Amino acid sequence: MRVTTDPVNEARLAAAVIPTNMLCHLVQLAREREMDSTPWFKGMRLDPHEIDDPATRVSYRQASEIVARALAALAQPDLGLVVGCRQDVGNFGLLGLAMKTAPTFGEAVLLGMTYQRTTGAMLDIDTDTSNTGEVAMTARAPVIMPAILPFLCEEMFASSLMVARELVGPEFRPLRLELTYPAPAYAGKYAELFQCELHFDRPCNAMVIDSRWMALKFPTYNAVNARQVLDLCERQLADIASPQSELAATVERFLRQHVRENPPLSAIAGVMHLSERTLRRQLAADGISFSRLHDRIRTERALELLHDHNLTISQVGSRIGFADAREFRRAFKRWTGHTPSEAREQMA
Repeated sequence: MRVTTDPVNEARLAAAVIPTNMLCHLVQLAREREMDSTPWFKGMRLDPHEIDDPATRVSYRQASEIVARALAALAQPDLGLVVGCRQDVGNFGLLGLAMKTAPTFGEAVLLGMTYQRTTGAMLDIDTDTSNTGEVAMTARAPVIMPAILPFLCEEMFASSLMVARELVGPEFRPLRLELTYPAPAYAGKYAELFQCELHFDRPCNAMVIDSRWMALKFPTYNAVNARQVLDLCERQLADIASPQSELAATVERFLRQHVRENPPLSAIAGVMHLSERTLRRQLAADGISFSRLHDRIRTERALELLHDHNLTISQVGSRIGFADAREFRRAFKRWTGHTPSEAREQMA
């Protein structure tokens, strides 16, 4: 799929910062239909099984191409509505829980805007309150991509509708839905789902609601739980906000999957069909040191394993590629400033 962009957006399109929620839904549909989704990922430096990993991040370029291929393969015109209607608060992960524990619907909407990127959203979402008595949830694509825009808007607005109805009740209805593209042949399904005015070929994509909904209080509000969940959302957003190239993301995924084998850069380069020199040079261009990246991943995995007190220090070291326990202890002390035993005691 060809997209139109400008130099300002070029870096954003290549940064692997998008969680794989959307792709997971599409791959799941393929599995249900006994369809092989592997061809969707050809040339993407990504395998279908990798998108199930919460740590996996893809670039906008990768996600857009995979979505376009999925649409062609699944051949269902209203696929965006189908995918959107299958979602609920639970599918929004930590953000969904944060919205459910918010004091009002208006606060829940604000949380959705603030932490939208944690859900793998491919559209830029915002709110517009310029019209008295109305609140518009607007959605804009960062690049021109008419082939998949209807799908992205359908998925975004349908899933938002499902979440809103779960939060406030089945009586929730927008005032109107405005979309920038022409009315599709299945526009009747829009009317059946949204139960509001529909306007196509408009200047922007927006779902408009009555502002009175914003003051609706939630009986599920819990101040303590809300604060705890918000802290987790903040951490998740900070992780996503750290830009990473497609190349670096591919190397990191490989290291995570093969941390026990302690793979050298040459082995990873071979899998990626690159020379070691080329891969090292490309990582350097992104400001990344392979050794530091490798050490960070081994540190993170070691800390996870140290929580399991059934594992000895030697076994933890073995699982991240160290044959000698003493070598692991020295490396861990260099990485963290503590011995593995000290780190484990601090976790207690």
